[in-house]
Amino acid sequence: MHPYQSAAPQSFWAKAVADAEGENLTSLFTPKFLLGARDRIGTAGSCFAQHIGRALSRAGVQIVVTEPSPPFLSEDEAARFGFGLYSCRYGNIYTPRQMVQLLAEALNDSAPETPIWRKKRRYFDALRPNIEPDGLESEREVRLHRAEHLAAIRTMLGQITTFIFTLGMTESWCDLASGRTLPLCPGVIAGEYSAESTAFQNFRYPEILADLAAIRSLLHQVNPAIRLLLTVSPVPLTATASGNHVLAATIRSKASLRAAAGDFAADHDDVDYFPSYEIITSPASRGQWYEPNLRQVRASGVARVMSCFLPAYGLADAYIAAPPASQVDEPASVICEEQLLEAFSG
Repeated sequence: MHPYQSAAPQSFWAKAVADAEGENLTSLFTPKFLLGARDRIGTAGSCFAQHIGRALSRAGVQIVVTEPSPPFLSEDEAARFGFGLYSCRYGNIYTPRQMVQLLAEALNDSAPETPIWRKKRRYFDALRPNIEPDGLESEREVRLHRAEHLAAIRTMLGQITTFIFTLGMTESWCDLASGRTLPLCPGVIAGEYSAESTAFQNFRYPEILADLAAIRSLLHQVNPAIRLLLTVSPVPLTATASGNHVLAATIRSKASLRAAAGDFAADHDDVDYFPSYEIITSPASRGQWYEPNLRQVRASGVARVMSCFLPAYGLADAYIAAPPASQVDEPASVICEEQLLEAFSG
């Protein structure tokens, strides 16, 4: 006798993956907790997190939004200015270190000065450079906007019961003067790159694990009952500054994030991990959930993720069935600053 003799069918690759025709993944995941009508959700993370927030809103889940769009903006205009993408107008947060520093800045009074970029006499918040595409008129205006933003984050944190955070990548850039991790390299949107003022950083597993612990601690500083739900984005890197091939850099990045998220969730009852990354990238999907560029996730792929997510978390009534794989669908549009790096590919 040995443990494999009594293992469930989902424990075996042939039955659970190879013979599942890429569709039957309902046994892939068992959540630690459920989401219901009384839950209030905060969202943040890399660009794939925008899909999750939209799908939850359509499902009737209460997404807490404390920086709503002005009524005079159209939906497209609001998205262009960073409204409606997440609970607050922080733009994409690609790394756990960014999230740690943002929460610490919002909750503590000792945060360093916000780095500010310039472009053609306009000023940009370097920590969310894409939320004002045309920049602002002065550094003072940038700081006023940021103070309002931080207040909105504090309000959001005081209202939520669950925080969903999607981990995107390990590569980032650090502003050496402030020590702040940036969402994008200076010079891509605004500002100027200099090796004397900016350093490349590629976070490793122990650092990611420590950052996840810091995120949980900061959330509990507001409310010890806040639950943390982690996912990993299946979207590959647009480009890498590591010097390695972008495919190897992507797999290294995603593997580190996935391992840290899984281990951290395993150690805490109030932290869960949902396998959106696995659903999209698994060999069982046979690549059908990606657009021809092999990077952007199809709308049907997003629907597949949510068709697993919603029933698992007790939202079966809001189940979203994915379109047939043969159906031609439009890309599920998101705002993603990292895609701007494609312009430098030569």
